[in-house]
Formats: sequence, C-alpha cells, structure tokens
Amino acid sequence: MLRELVLLFFIVIAGTGGEICLSRAMKQIGEVHDFRPLSILRVMGRAMMVGWMWLALVLMATGFFALLGMLSLENVSFVIPVSAMSYVVGAYGGSLLLGEKVTSQRWLGVLLVCLGVSLVWAGKG
Repeated sequence: MLRELVLLFFIVIAGTGGEICLSRAMKQIGEVHDFRPLSILRVMGRAMMVGWMWLALVLMATGFFALLGMLSLENVSFVIPVSAMSYVVGAYGGSLLLGEKVTSQRWLGVLLVCLGVSLVWAGKG
C-alpha cells in the first residue's frame, strides 16, 4: 500500500508539475503560428533554451515512469481513475503558479473528480 501511495504521489505531483512547467515554458516562448517543418524546428530550438522546458521534461518523465511502476502493481481500471487526482494539482498549480483564474464551476468539477477517486480507492478492497 505504501508503494502505491508513493507511486501515485510521483504520478500526480511530478506529472502535473511537469505540465505546469511546460505551460510556463510555452508562454515564455510564445504562440506558434507557422507549422511548416522548419518553423517547428525553430520553435523546438527556442524551447530547448528555456530552463522550464528541461524541468518539465524531467518531471514528466518521472511521472511517466511512476505510472509504469503503478501499472505493474495494479489494474489499469484502478490506476487511471486514481491518477485523476492530477486534476486537483493542475487546477491548484495553475492558479497558484501561473496566475490562472479558476472559476467556482471548475472547482466544483475538481471536487467531483475527488469524490470519484475516493469511490475508486474505497472499492480497491
């Protein structure tokens, strides 16, 4: 049980933290308007010069490998719903770290996700 909690922590915190860092990096790089191959390569080159992008890659890789570990221990019908706790971290992190406005309707949705995760965890047996 402790092993599953540690893996879930890394799935949710590292994976979602990586997505938040990626969002911050992309806001720093700017919007992509040109999708021709050479332009995409230029954007990728600029992205690799941003520290937030490297942090995002490390965190997202950590979350991915934690997910692999969790899937080796538990059924996918348990792992995927429980990993939805990342929605809570994403909404809170977006609000706190990126200054995004999270409406009360979104927080209600996050609460519903939490209730669903609680039901899945309780049914684990």
